[in-house]
Amino acid sequence: MARISDETRTRNEQAIRGAMDRLLRGELPPGGKADLKTLAAEAGVTRTGFYPKKNRDGTTRPGPYQHLAEEFERRLKALQDAGEIPDPRDGQIARLKAANAELRERLTRRDATITELTVFQTLALSRLAAQHDEITRLRKALEHPENITTLPVRARVDPNRPRR
Repeated sequence: MARISDETRTRNEQAIRGAMDRLLRGELPPGGKADLKTLAAEAGVTRTGFYPKKNRDGTTRPGPYQHLAEEFERRLKALQDAGEIPDPRDGQIARLKAANAELRERLTRRDATITELTVFQTLALSRLAAQHDEITRLRKALEHPENITTLPVRARVDPNRPRR
């Protein structure tokens, strides 16, 4: 492949730096991300220029724009470490992950509440059934007065009246 001239290389580096600044400000093209693929497309250069090359003897040499790729990655990481996310999708992903974690926590609490209420409902229903059975038994007992023994009624004691 033919080597590029110094003029073309300089022009390409300027285009890459301009695209780099735009991407790091968050000005992403539709469907683009803050990555080398989008950087190359925005600058109008091939992506392969950002990666090391192999010589014919098997040794490696840096790609013509590899230093710019490293600068881009370094600046992107610095922005991310500072809490700024130039890629709105990354911010959206972070927000969705946080919302997902919060929803999972709410779901866990709700499941625990449902379990507690189910246990309470079962206990309440069994108590109501026992009370119903007791009321039914007592009503049947009233239907047959021969089964009932009347207890003598004691005179009421007035607590304010002195005892003898």
